[in-house]
Amino acid sequence: MFCYINESFPNEAIQNYLDIHPFFLIYVHMNKTDTANHIQNIHPAIRGILFILGSLFLFLGIIGIIIPLLPTTPFLLLSAACYLRSSKRIYQWLLNHKWLGVIIKNYYEGKGLPVAFKVFTVLLLWITITISTLYFVSIYWVKIILFIIAILVSIHIITIKTAPSKKN
Repeated sequence: MFCYINESFPNEAIQNYLDIHPFFLIYVHMNKTDTANHIQNIHPAIRGILFILGSLFLFLGIIGIIIPLLPTTPFLLLSAACYLRSSKRIYQWLLNHKWLGVIIKNYYEGKGLPVAFKVFTVLLLWITITISTLYFVSIYWVKIILFIIAILVSIHIITIKTAPSKKN
C-alpha cells in the first residue's frame, strides 16, 4: 500500500501514519529537514535493524532481476520502506537509481514495467529454465513443473501494464 505525502502534510500526521502502518511504503515528497527529523525520531537500534533489512531486501531484489523465479518489485518496495525509516540518503539513492528507482516509481505511479524490462525478464526466464532442464534437472516431472512455472510467470509479466516509452 502506498500513501502519497507532499509538503502540505504536517509532520505529526506523517508520524501517526507511520506508527499505525510501519511497514507500508510511503512515497515521501517533503523538505529535507522534515525527512531528517522524522528519521531522527526513530530509535537508533530500530533504524539499524531497518537498514540491515533494507539491504537484505535490496540484495534479494537485485538477485531477482537475474533469477526470474525470485520477485524483484516486492523486494525493492520492502527495501524502500525500510530505508525510508532508517536512512534518508540511501532511500533517495534507491529512488533516484537509474534502473531500480524506475521500477519503484513506475509501480507506485501505476505506469507498469518498461517494455525492455519485460523482454529482458521473459528472455532471461526462458534461458534459465531451458538451461536448468537440459543440464541440471534429470527428473521428468520436475522439468514439466519448471516449464509450467515459466509459462505462468511469462503470462504474468506480459499482462502487467506496460510503461509508456520515454520520448526525447
